[in-house]
Amino acid sequence: MPRSVNAVASRARRKKVLKATKGYFGRGKNVWIVAKNKYEKGLQYAYRDRKVKKREFRKLWIQRINAGARQHGISYSQLMGLLKKAEIELNRKVLADLAMNHPEAFQAVVEKVR
Repeated sequence: MPRSVNAVASRARRKKVLKATKGYFGRGKNVWIVAKNKYEKGLQYAYRDRKVKKREFRKLWIQRINAGARQHGISYSQLMGLLKKAEIELNRKVLADLAMNHPEAFQAVVEKVR
């Protein structure tokens, strides 16, 4: 009995990976072994960086809030402490947006907690 290989599924799997690696540099786009390795590594980076993205945005928001707060003569940590004491529950994303795009609203928040 001849050996049975599911060539249709194998070809489909290879086509899926090669389609995903379109635009990669060098042999990463058209050589099966290299493309498969790059594709799998890319998925690992994507998984890791979905977590890292959250950290980076939080850092960015804190920097923006700090810059906005210091224009009003108060530090980031003092502002966050006063917000907590005044029971004003604005998250860092919203505060950063106010500090960047609506400085008058941010100033009102700072004056409210003083």
